[in-house]
Amino acid sequence: MSTPNDAPRTDTAPAARHYRICPLCEACCGLEVSTQGQQVLQVRGWAGDTLSDGYLCPKGVAIKDLHDDPDRLRQPLIRRSGRSSPLEPASWQEAFALIEARLPPILAEHGRDALALVAGNPSAHKMGLLLYFARLGRAAGSKNVYSASTLDQMPRQLASGLMYGHWLSVGLPDIARTELLVVIGANPLASNGSMWTVPDFRAKARALQARGGRLVVIDPRRTETAAIADQHLAIRPGADAQLLAALVHTLFDEGLVRLGSAAPWLNGVEDVRTAVQAFTPEAVAAHCGIGAAGIRQLARDLAATPRAVVYSRIGSCTQTFGTLASWLVDVLNALTGHLDAPGGQLWAKAAGFAANTQGKPGIGRGVATGRHRARVSGAPEVFGELPLVQLADEILTPGAGQVRAAIVMSANPVLSAPGGARLAQALDQLEFMVSLDIYCNETARHADVILPGLSPLEEGHYDVPFPQLSWRNTARYSAPVLTPAPGQPPEWQNLLRLIAILKGRGAAADVLALDDELLADDLRRSGTDDTAAVLAALQPWQGPERLVDLALRSGPYGDGFGTSRRGEHPDAQGGGLSLAQVAAQPGGIDLGPLQPRLPEMLRTPSGKVELAPPMLVADLPRAWAALGEPRADMLIIGRREVRSNNSWMHNLPTLAKGPERCTLQLHPADAQRLGLGDGAIAAITRDGQRIQAPVQITDSLPPGVACLPHGWGHSLPGTRLRVAAERPGVNLNAVLDARLTDPLSGNAVLSGVAVCIESAA
Repeated sequence: MSTPNDAPRTDTAPAARHYRICPLCEACCGLEVSTQGQQVLQVRGWAGDTLSDGYLCPKGVAIKDLHDDPDRLRQPLIRRSGRSSPLEPASWQEAFALIEARLPPILAEHGRDALALVAGNPSAHKMGLLLYFARLGRAAGSKNVYSASTLDQMPRQLASGLMYGHWLSVGLPDIARTELLVVIGANPLASNGSMWTVPDFRAKARALQARGGRLVVIDPRRTETAAIADQHLAIRPGADAQLLAALVHTLFDEGLVRLGSAAPWLNGVEDVRTAVQAFTPEAVAAHCGIGAAGIRQLARDLAATPRAVVYSRIGSCTQTFGTLASWLVDVLNALTGHLDAPGGQLWAKAAGFAANTQGKPGIGRGVATGRHRARVSGAPEVFGELPLVQLADEILTPGAGQVRAAIVMSANPVLSAPGGARLAQALDQLEFMVSLDIYCNETARHADVILPGLSPLEEGHYDVPFPQLSWRNTARYSAPVLTPAPGQPPEWQNLLRLIAILKGRGAAADVLALDDELLADDLRRSGTDDTAAVLAALQPWQGPERLVDLALRSGPYGDGFGTSRRGEHPDAQGGGLSLAQVAAQPGGIDLGPLQPRLPEMLRTPSGKVELAPPMLVADLPRAWAALGEPRADMLIIGRREVRSNNSWMHNLPTLAKGPERCTLQLHPADAQRLGLGDGAIAAITRDGQRIQAPVQITDSLPPGVACLPHGWGHSLPGTRLRVAAERPGVNLNAVLDARLTDPLSGNAVLSGVAVCIESAA
């Protein structure tokens, strides 16, 4: 199909092949995009990609649908006559003039905290959005900052920060060399990694098994990953922390603790022993749904296997003990001698943007939480953010500091967060809202101004966060494949224009000059001696590419702008990595496998791994108390599918086709007990909230557990998502409680929630 940005295909236009990094999930696969003029002909896996080696899932193919999608916005939408008027097409000048007229007076009257900033997970896949959102936050000066991190990953970041000194020092399985991989609360066969970039997990798992290794999956559901595993342990939803504490207890109880090469860098081993003393396998077995003998055997297997590693993810994070579970995974790896060991848990050494490669190695300030608190709930700030599920409270509760305006960037919390209906009500009460999004979705429909971004194929791409989470060290960049329509600015310039408005310089400010100014300020804060020389060296790059070049050249493989050769790499001709060198090699530069990094990657004040952070040890009694709570008749969990990444891919025909995916999975015994047949409509209720979904009977779940995917519910008025609306599905978050969080990280509880299920008839 053609769009206003596409030139018609002609026989005279030469065909071309382009290298492109897929921005649609954390696997970050390399794509080969064939074009003729401005038309995309075909998308395949790029065989020469140093990270993905030609692998491609259906999401990568769908990037053509995304570019061609007639629902994708290509010019701003505004409400010309107030919040009750419809969204109408507008010029860029008109859109920014409206923002300048409406937003500053609100902040002048009510203060900077009257503005909320919200970022969604697509922001992490676009370097312009991610790198300039931090600058927008500084210009806004508001404490009300929110992101999708508190819907899925903040427990992992908090545990990593407390243990190693930085929020993104996340330990990774060395899958290429391990002999035992234990996966808990994750489905990497569907996700190809989550906070672990591991494209083509299936092939890597097969290689693990072919060399005599084992894959063990701990999950309530027999997921796609569990189906290929050597062992599947069906844990009761929400019991991950108790199980992990029992595994740690067993290591001490049976004399299996072996600290290995990390021993000199571990603080708090005896504190951990004391903290888990009560969590015997026998004490937790009934709560976890796994027998005590099975728990003890798994602990023995981890201790006895020379190269083993435990990995957990979203299922473990999205429960009320998410931070405890994330912490105890790393404790297990440490106590079995697999921390910082080949085949165990290692850390990537990213070419740029990684705080654990910058500054003095082996020591740092560590992390802090609670530097400010949510006005209504009192929840502590974590990593500069407040819990996204509490945004509605901040808007709807009157008083000093009430949120009255919002800038929402590539986020759809009306669907992705519990309490979406209440949040939608709150967004309608804002005095002003700006959305930066390529769609008018369930959240953006509430905005006064929608500023669309470019197609991913119309801008350059460098993965900013994901090399810090990658199974192998690489540096890759892909240039724009297609040319944007005349007059359509890139998103980083839109963010700069918002920054100019917030700084009082007006919408007509010279955003390129402002960009130079902000970069110079960043360099001075970092202690750069000759700011002018560094700025000159970064020419001719502009915008996010310039920031990438700076990060690469000042990173562990870079040339330090001529001050050192410490990062010299044989593929980086001239002595150190730069963006020009990376861009010259489609497929990227391979920087080698993961390697031990203790103690240089630590940024804790002690210069040690903190195995027993006081905040986490103090939360263990809460997990112990949960063992005595009554068991619910039915718990519900979510699920991940390879064709879906939350709510923002349901409008793409390539991914939307096929069988109905938003189904309520039930065990045959539960279906019979409830009088529900395959395809029948079930009602799911909790606290007066009700949704309906078709039933899919499967023995992949244990009795007492139901499963419904997150991110659906595309039936709300005012959206412009025609394909998604054809099969809208239902929103699981509509029956989840926004008040349920992990109190340490503020993360929403999306898994293991008690519900009532009955026939809708």
